[in-house]
Amino acid sequence: MTPDSLRAALGGVPDPDWLDTALRRVSTEPTAITRLFPAAGRRCGRAALPDAPGWTADDAARVLLLTSLPGEHAAYAERLYQHGDAAERRAVLRALPLLPIGADGVPLLHDAIRTNDTRLVAAALGPYARHLDQAAWRQAVLKCVFSAVPLANVADLDTRADGELTAMLAALAAERHAAGRELPADANDLLHRLTAALPREA
Repeated sequence: MTPDSLRAALGGVPDPDWLDTALRRVSTEPTAITRLFPAAGRRCGRAALPDAPGWTADDAARVLLLTSLPGEHAAYAERLYQHGDAAERRAVLRALPLLPIGADGVPLLHDAIRTNDTRLVAAALGPYARHLDQAAWRQAVLKCVFSAVPLANVADLDTRADGELTAMLAALAAERHAAGRELPADANDLLHRLTAALPREA
């Protein structure tokens, strides 16, 4: 999603004037975001957005507030994440790929992946996860499998999956099979795809 598409999807929020005013204010008075960011859920609602599948109104509004900042995006993202509740933290994570911060937001991904909040784990593995090194990314994918986070949330899964991830999934599958359990269906499907892509021995 882009800021423009999120803004269009928010056309039916309960208080559109509040959102317009908040976006303008943040663009000229950046410190106002610390008050407006938490208020977005109350003023814009938390309903799912029909024109932005997977997004809620408060998520989208908070992402737009962050993208409206004139600068210091990484510093504000970290501050809002550290002081936010789970919904606010998720919005920060979803905003990261839309902010001009390079890899500065990676520590927030590591923090989110360490939590037991599946919403944060899923948000951390969106498009911005391209900045995770391969070892951390593999561990995050396994965290999804252990936590029952749908692998559909993992951006670039098929292009980043490698032999090491295949071996890790195979070991986990064998461990679970020995215990009379199976991998989640999406993880099992991924393992089959990866195994099928391996070169066959002569």
